Amino acid sequence: MSEAAQARYRDLTETPVPRLIMRLAVPTIISMLVTALYNAADTFFVGKISTEATAAVGLSFSVMALIQAFGFVFGQGSGNFLSRKLGAGNREEAEQMASTGLVLAILTGITFAVIIHFFIAPIAIFLGASENTITETMDYLRVIVIGAPFTMGQFVLNNQLRYQGSASYAMVGLMCGAVLNIGFDPLLIFGFGLGVSGAALATISGQAISFLVLYAGTLRGANIRFDPRNVRINLYYVKNIINGGIAALFRQGLAAVATILLNRAAGLYGDAAIAGMSVTTRTMMFVSSAMIGFGQGYQPVCSFNYGAKKYDRVREGFSFCVKYSALFLSIMALLCLAFAPRIIGFFRDDPAVIAVGARALRFQAMALPLSSVIVITNMMLQCIGRGAKASVTSSARSGIFFIPLILILPSVFGLFGVEITQAIADALAALLCVPLAASELKKMLS
Repeated sequence: MSEAAQARYRDLTETPVPRLIMRLAVPTIISMLVTALYNAADTFFVGKISTEATAAVGLSFSVMALIQAFGFVFGQGSGNFLSRKLGAGNREEAEQMASTGLVLAILTGITFAVIIHFFIAPIAIFLGASENTITETMDYLRVIVIGAPFTMGQFVLNNQLRYQGSASYAMVGLMCGAVLNIGFDPLLIFGFGLGVSGAALATISGQAISFLVLYAGTLRGANIRFDPRNVRINLYYVKNIINGGIAALFRQGLAAVATILLNRAAGLYGDAAIAGMSVTTRTMMFVSSAMIGFGQGYQPVCSFNYGAKKYDRVREGFSFCVKYSALFLSIMALLCLAFAPRIIGFFRDDPAVIAVGARALRFQAMALPLSSVIVITNMMLQCIGRGAKASVTSSARSGIFFIPLILILPSVFGLFGVEITQAIADALAALLCVPLAASELKKMLS
């Protein structure tokens, strides 16, 4: 083991847990906030075009979420594995996994881009596009899928850097793309008159830059470098990627399905209802992003120390993250409850959009603090290699509970049922996560 690798090992296994998590979390919180900001930027600038354009971007979000889901599979699957192997002192397998995960992600991204391009019209209709929104939905999708290989690749590199303890490099990579996207949005949408296509072009430009900067980050310090000679596309590595990343696929993939069902349910009440729910979703993503970034500071601590058999540090980090993320989300929930109409109106100043969005935002804010238990439990289970349990916790919010609720509640309560579904799903998911987390934490005492 090199001197730099030994220093990193000591850092991750000996530094006091709260201080270590906070140090690793600051760059991930910043990168998550910036990422959420540039996701919201499309909604903000497109909102200046029309309610239909806002709805079109909202409809397209489920496809973007699905692409991101597979990026997370390869990123978190390979990242979890290599972190545990580094903690156990096995750098050779860590290097092979890093290169294999990246290649598989890029190949999958190319496949996605080709399939969506050839079936774009039926996909737009399936997403819930109406006569008023189908053209703009297709315009946005046609451009956004070009960036699929870069999107998946950047998620792999970002996660691999974080799981090695190089959160700062990961932050810089995401921030470069985010800043570029935010700057390009108004230029391409309004300056060049490209409309929603301009918003999509700004997004994929940012993703490509992020990928390149993140790749450059892997060439620094003790970070694992990509080497085509280390690529091993075999059952062993694919199985470990799936085991470590399947929870992300369930979480993000079911979120995409949930978004489709949500948009279709809201679409029965017009494009303004779709736009209102879309803005609410983006707002909650922005609020939750800081907490997720905080949890991501825990992930390398969790996986590395679990691999090193320092279970007391895994437990301490879990408790620390749940406590402080719940406090933060409680403050954010109070702000959303107080200023919901203004928040929705900031994105689209349409009374019909604000009416739907403000009610939905307030309901979701009531359950927001529960996300601390849901997210941190899922991260912990994923990092210690409990693929089955992690899949259950990641599926709970957007799948196990949300999907049945979105199919039942609107038929009973109408639009009100659409607005309350996510909050109820969050509450039920939290109840499910508590015993699953407790059972694993108890095992670490023995």
